[in-house]
Amino acid sequence: MKTYGLIGEKLGHSLSPVIHQYIFENYNIKGYYSLYEVEKSNAENIIEGMKIMGIEGVNITIPYKETLLPKIDFLSEEVRKIGAVNVLKVKDGKSYGYNSDYYGFIRLLERGEIEIKGKSCVVLGTGGAAKSVITALHDLGAESIKVVSRTLSSKLTDLLEKFPYINIAIYENFLEGDVIINTTPVGMYPNVGVSPVDEEVIKRFTAAVDIVYNPLRTEFLNLAEKNGLQCADGLYMLIEQAVKAQEIWQEREFDDSLGEELYNYLADNFIK
Repeated sequence: MKTYGLIGEKLGHSLSPVIHQYIFENYNIKGYYSLYEVEKSNAENIIEGMKIMGIEGVNITIPYKETLLPKIDFLSEEVRKIGAVNVLKVKDGKSYGYNSDYYGFIRLLERGEIEIKGKSCVVLGTGGAAKSVITALHDLGAESIKVVSRTLSSKLTDLLEKFPYINIAIYENFLEGDVIINTTPVGMYPNVGVSPVDEEVIKRFTAAVDIVYNPLRTEFLNLAEKNGLQCADGLYMLIEQAVKAQEIWQEREFDDSLGEELYNYLADNFIK
């Protein structure tokens, strides 16, 4: 049986094992998915540890998406553009890094039929997920990308340095555009009922995307729906990034129907 898993410092509750075990069981793959909490002091040994333990692939989460980059033998094109890795594969003694968040976000937009080409986009938040979102928006042909933070932080200026094609803004400034995307954890369970921006801001857009997946309908999306915006929740991004990881590990493609299967399965059984 092949072993896979999720590596991070503090993992808590994760839906990743549920998603991957579903794929294993329904697609006749002999695999097992575990959670591996690794202290920062042991981070430099992650890849060597995978080889010793016979782990063929892992998802990478906070705080190792960037710190692991110098240790990986081969980096995919999207990892080099984004500057973050979330999928790691070990094969024939070599390590390979990928970013499936990038693909997950693009599939989320496709499912929601949200057009990006030629549109003005506003990204709320400066965390790790924002990098994948910014890169995907740029590759999809967004006319403009504005990244918004509540304060002028080093994260904001670092993003501007890495992605010179973006604009930056402080939340208090006037915001408007076509598509607004929340990459912050505001509104995530259990702290529901709050939105990263108020209704007056949301009204100025035609589409809203929230990468938060629990609850499915955050306050941000509730306000967007109330005002007639196209809406897309984050569960599909979570699912599609996991499917992409499996495609990388198994070296095969899955039917598009798998995403819908998993969406219904998780929404019915695991999302509050």
